[in-house]
Amino acid sequence: MYHTTGFTTDQIRDLCALIRTECQDLEVEPWPPILGLYRAVVVALTYLRRNRVQAEIAEAHSVSQATISRAITGVTPVLKRVLTGFVPTADELSPSVQYLVDGTLLPCWSWRTDRCLFSGKHKTTGMSVQVACTLDGALAWISDPVAGNRHDSYAINDAEVLVTLNPGDWIGDKGYVGNGMITPYKKPKGGELTEWQKEYNRQVNKIRWVVEQVIANLKTWRILHTDYRRPLGTFRETISCVIGLQFYRIACE
Repeated sequence: MYHTTGFTTDQIRDLCALIRTECQDLEVEPWPPILGLYRAVVVALTYLRRNRVQAEIAEAHSVSQATISRAITGVTPVLKRVLTGFVPTADELSPSVQYLVDGTLLPCWSWRTDRCLFSGKHKTTGMSVQVACTLDGALAWISDPVAGNRHDSYAINDAEVLVTLNPGDWIGDKGYVGNGMITPYKKPKGGELTEWQKEYNRQVNKIRWVVEQVIANLKTWRILHTDYRRPLGTFRETISCVIGLQFYRIACE
């Protein structure tokens, strides 16, 4: 079960308890009766963890693809709501801690009606989030998603995470130049970096690999790593749900 969903059986039962409490006043339960709550949660977690085709999940549970779709549609927003308390906000970041930050694109199918999703850097469509961690690799914060065409510098300012914190305590890549953060030097137009600037860049990049590893760990939720296939209107909700699940996993460790 762990390798399929990312959670142990006991942790899934705890999630079911949270969902049951959240939905206790609803006249109609949001999961398909044929599956029941536990199996519906397993279905949703499997889909988010592995981004498997719904027909494959349906075959494994001996139900129709439509039933799997209803389970994912019903359970995902409830999971997002019940896990909100596990997700740190920008206000909860400590001013006495040094953070590493980087942006990452979460890809989706090419949506012709939403050209703002196209990232020129990655040559594909999607939404991006900002990920911050401590120097020892502890995930500290993830921003709300923004359109894929937005630059990291825009995204970090849109999240307003640096409003009450000293940007000099943050380390980022060249995409954050101009925000007062510790970043590598950009090569001047028509010129070259000096030897000490090249060495400085090497030292900064030796530190930055930690946040890249944190992002890779986040993307073990394959729904964030491979093209999102459900309706575009559900993408933000799904991203927020997975962020909640990731911090819930950390809380369970």
